[in-house]
Amino acid sequence: IVLHFLTIKITMASLTSCRVAAPCKAQATRRSRTMPVVRAAAIASEVPDMNKRNLMNLLLAGAASLPVTTLALGYGAFFVPPRSGGGGAGQAAKDALGNDIKASEWLKTHLKGDRSLSQGLKGDPTYLIVNNDGALEKYGLNAVCTHLGCVVPWVPAENKFKCPCHGSQYNTEGKVVRGPAPLSLALAHVDVNDDLVTFSTWTETDFRTDSAPWWS
Repeated sequence: IVLHFLTIKITMASLTSCRVAAPCKAQATRRSRTMPVVRAAAIASEVPDMNKRNLMNLLLAGAASLPVTTLALGYGAFFVPPRSGGGGAGQAAKDALGNDIKASEWLKTHLKGDRSLSQGLKGDPTYLIVNNDGALEKYGLNAVCTHLGCVVPWVPAENKFKCPCHGSQYNTEGKVVRGPAPLSLALAHVDVNDDLVTFSTWTETDFRTDSAPWWS
């Protein structure tokens, strides 16, 4: 009888432990299924909307391009064919922004000995020269190197034009003094009509070499 009683007690204890363990196991199973879903939702909320990201990228790219565009326009303006000048008065000289150059305004900021670029004939970069009297010289210098076509800068410290590409040099009047450039810088007539600065083709003898102009 005692043995039978112990057997019944053990059986009842086993059934009780199963009932207790079953809800725990079921609850653990539900948690394991729920946690990945919650975690996935949290991760998804941390990822920015793709459309917003694309919009921000476009805005940033546009903002970054503004300084570059401004510089490119200023430099590129020298190579854009200008509007034709009026009648037989020559072609209007233009600044880097494409505006007609007025002699009075130009001379306010360009002093004696100054050599600064403007847009000349056919849109070529052309130097306007201020002489020792504070007036514009009657000729301008095409800044295109006669070697391979680089734009030649004026170097005030050395009082000459020096090509950065291959080392050609020209004096204050644009006469070649050092190769490999074979020829002097091309000349253009400079005139002032009603304060408007104009260029026209130089067809006369080149006063620097006493020879016919090679560019006409």
